[in-house]
Amino acid sequence: FSTLWGYAHLLVVLIGCMLLVALVVNPLLVFWKIRRNPYPLVFACLRESGVYAFFTRSSAANIPVNMALCEKLNLDRDTYSVSIPLGATINMAGAAITITVLTLAAVHTLGVPVDLPTALLLSVVASLCACGASGVAGGSLLLIPLACNMFGIPNDIAMQVVAVGFIIGVLQDSCETALNSSTDVLFTAAACQAEDERLANNALRS
Repeated sequence: FSTLWGYAHLLVVLIGCMLLVALVVNPLLVFWKIRRNPYPLVFACLRESGVYAFFTRSSAANIPVNMALCEKLNLDRDTYSVSIPLGATINMAGAAITITVLTLAAVHTLGVPVDLPTALLLSVVASLCACGASGVAGGSLLLIPLACNMFGIPNDIAMQVVAVGFIIGVLQDSCETALNSSTDVLFTAAACQAEDERLANNALRS
């Protein structure tokens, strides 16, 4: 039971971080852009895009869903036809969380001390690595050995961390993809709405 509890604890940390990004960080960024209550848009994207992505576990497979949602939201076609496929490749907030948390878990297990600057550097490296993660199920896990090398963790132990990731991946990868894919639409909608509002204000002034 101690092993199962360890897996459950790791899964709770991962999903908790993803919920924090989806329900706190992303709404703050959207509010900064559109200057009004972001949560109706946030929940619409989670409902219309995140739920489908949760079950497909693939950002690439969810591109048609996101394109249809952008059409439904009356967003600029020239914008979302570029941002949605591009976002499915490089907008990987969930992957960055997975790489960071699993690497820190491995480091903690081995008793390697980690100070705050090192943890922040790991987060930056994980974010950059996540941009290269493939938009398929489990794509982010294969980048964990790269992050583990920062702490001198051998590849055989790093691959054990990857194996742990695959064990908890049914829920972890589903939540990760839901965050990644819904964020693509969310930020596209925020940018388009902010631009529409700017153009409307300019038209009123003129």
